[in-house]
Amino acid sequence: MNRTHKLIIPALVAGLLAGCSGGSTTPGAAGTSPVMAATVGSATTWTSAKWGGGGYVTGVIYHPVNSSLLYARTDVGGAYRWNTANSTWTPITDGLGFGPNEGRFHGVESLALDPNNDQLVYMVTGDSATSADPAPKGRIYISSDRGTTWTHYDLPFAVGGNDDGRAYGERLSIDPQLPSIMYYATRQDGLWKSTDSGHTWAQVTSFSSIRLTTGGQVYGTQQVLFDTPNRGTGTQTWVLWATVNPDYAQRAGLTSALYQSTNGGATWTPVAVPSAVSGYYIPHVVRAADGYFYMAFNQTGGQGRPGPGYVYKFGGGANGGTWTQLLSTTSMGVGGLAINGTGSTTRIAVGMTGWADSSKQIQVSDNAGLTWHEVEANMPHTSDDCKGWIEGVTIDPANRDHIMHIHGGGICETTNASSATPTWSPKVNNLEETATLAAVAAPAGASYKLINSAGDIGTWLVSDLTTRPTKGPLNSWSSGNAADMAWADSTYIAATGVDNVNGHVVKAFWSGDAGNTWSQFASLPTGGSASSSQVQSVAVTSRNNLVWAPQDSVPSYTTNNGASWTSTNLPAFTATWNGYFRAYRLAADRVNPSKVYAFDSGGASWSGQPGKVYISYDGGHSFGLSGMWGAQNMAPNGWGDTSMVVNPNAEGDIWVTDGNSLYHSTNSGWNWVQVGSFASANGTMGATKVALGKAQAGSSYSAAIYVEGTLNGQWGIFHSDDGGATWSRWNDDTHQFGGNAVMVGDWNNYGRIYVNGVARGLIYSN
Repeated sequence: MNRTHKLIIPALVAGLLAGCSGGSTTPGAAGTSPVMAATVGSATTWTSAKWGGGGYVTGVIYHPVNSSLLYARTDVGGAYRWNTANSTWTPITDGLGFGPNEGRFHGVESLALDPNNDQLVYMVTGDSATSADPAPKGRIYISSDRGTTWTHYDLPFAVGGNDDGRAYGERLSIDPQLPSIMYYATRQDGLWKSTDSGHTWAQVTSFSSIRLTTGGQVYGTQQVLFDTPNRGTGTQTWVLWATVNPDYAQRAGLTSALYQSTNGGATWTPVAVPSAVSGYYIPHVVRAADGYFYMAFNQTGGQGRPGPGYVYKFGGGANGGTWTQLLSTTSMGVGGLAINGTGSTTRIAVGMTGWADSSKQIQVSDNAGLTWHEVEANMPHTSDDCKGWIEGVTIDPANRDHIMHIHGGGICETTNASSATPTWSPKVNNLEETATLAAVAAPAGASYKLINSAGDIGTWLVSDLTTRPTKGPLNSWSSGNAADMAWADSTYIAATGVDNVNGHVVKAFWSGDAGNTWSQFASLPTGGSASSSQVQSVAVTSRNNLVWAPQDSVPSYTTNNGASWTSTNLPAFTATWNGYFRAYRLAADRVNPSKVYAFDSGGASWSGQPGKVYISYDGGHSFGLSGMWGAQNMAPNGWGDTSMVVNPNAEGDIWVTDGNSLYHSTNSGWNWVQVGSFASANGTMGATKVALGKAQAGSSYSAAIYVEGTLNGQWGIFHSDDGGATWSRWNDDTHQFGGNAVMVGDWNNYGRIYVNGVARGLIYSN
């Protein structure tokens, strides 16, 4: 095979690898057996490991004309398109983002569909308008093939896809008569308008030029609605309506929550709302085909808030017409709102928010609001995970008995809403929005494939990638932060996390029977009770013996299953940063578990403290600084941009990424070799993640190597089958996932790695 176009490391490094490989062969090593050709090939497919939902879907949007076309947006996990052929969700944003802070553009604040062309999709992204002042600006992504490919343009305003009120009505609106005209209702900067299909934007100063400063959550303006039944006329719509949240109205001196323009947005006039809802938020407004508006009002802003709440009907006369109160509630809040039909038989569905009344979730009226009945609370459910944050409701325009609502764990639906006892089920097949914080793969032949430690869903043993896991220490709302198993006895597992239900308390657990039963550790080490983030590490050396490195703390070890803990001699951190946690990354040698390695990445790129590796020869009780070349010369970087992994097939075989370079040692860290030409370039970091997995048959090195980073100026996930002598890109531009905070290799299947993307659950390659 012609190798002239492959990525080859210098001959000196290859020779060093050969000299330290413990018997494996390497290209260029004298006296070795024939070796494979250069590394080639890439993943052929990527598949989501099954969980189902798990995160906050913030909107479900039907195409205005093609009712078979359905999209969903999420707060941090991108967007999806429904596939009617196989009844699954297709992720449409996996190709977006890979550079610094690119993951924040997987927070989708609004999504709009061109009613004249069902191929066109517009998506406004950015995770927060409150993270700084001024907050980072958002983007608009545009697709002409239903989300298969995207082009983006930078926006001149901040976007809060993960802020409070993120499931309110769509802030992005398209003029159905002249779709090159768009409006965006921003959180900070009033209304903005585009006349070139979203490419450029200008503030609608005739409405207001006032800007809200951040100092907490900002809600701002909310929705713009085009008051027309027509589409594709080629002339702009003249009558528009805009809703305003109270924080922006007060700051801008606006006198109402509702404004009207009769001249295409040139001027705006306040429209008085009923006195009962003066100063209220308007989560959703829906225009019926007969020109009437239905509006939800709530006294407080954000998801899951209590009432009072109201639903009103508005229209039918001069200056918009009259108001008719349809629903009121004092205990629950009002969030989601959807309608189907017109006139006296209009079906209205309302999402009841807050937690004050468990007998109300979805209130429905079949007579335009004259009477109401409950269709979900206490009705049959195929899953009990359909509650909380019901800020969005959707009625299928082609089937009024098909009602969906969003919630904190995904989407739920019924297809028999007119029944006396409607049946509800999750609609989350292939919609994966869990946030894996850490993962560790099990040895080949174990009864499970890996341990998944995830935010909000906890720690789970994954044994079947096609079914939702059932083995974990807490089956309630919790977060998993770190875990490990005894490599020679994989039935023993230790895991740390947070019990969110019972006061967000840090807890740690162990199982001695492969996750069938769990027990809580009797005590926590120094720093353990404050270790609530994933910036921590656990290394199990053998049954009942482990080392735990809490955030911002000196690691401790236990020899009695957590009954007591003793601090190691690793140095305390001389500097930590509030909100930017630091911890030692631990790994037990899988061949000789009396060896434990500890990596301090320096904490932050600006710390001025280089990365260091330490080694213990007594099972993690005491450590000494490792290495000669490289061990004290690694770049300082934060936890999320660094990693360390050991090769379970060879003693003392360690790989480290410092955020810029990839390092390898085959003698327990006494010598280090910089492998490959990974380096930061074009705004992307060098080597940030390294994972090892089952080797390709006949390869010269006993593990396949996977590195996420920038190699020869190109970002990607790269793999090597020959110990790092040659490299080939493993992912492609359609599978970037916004970058990955977690990457682990599988020891049962060559070519399989698990990555987490930006809140995309666990995705594995084939």
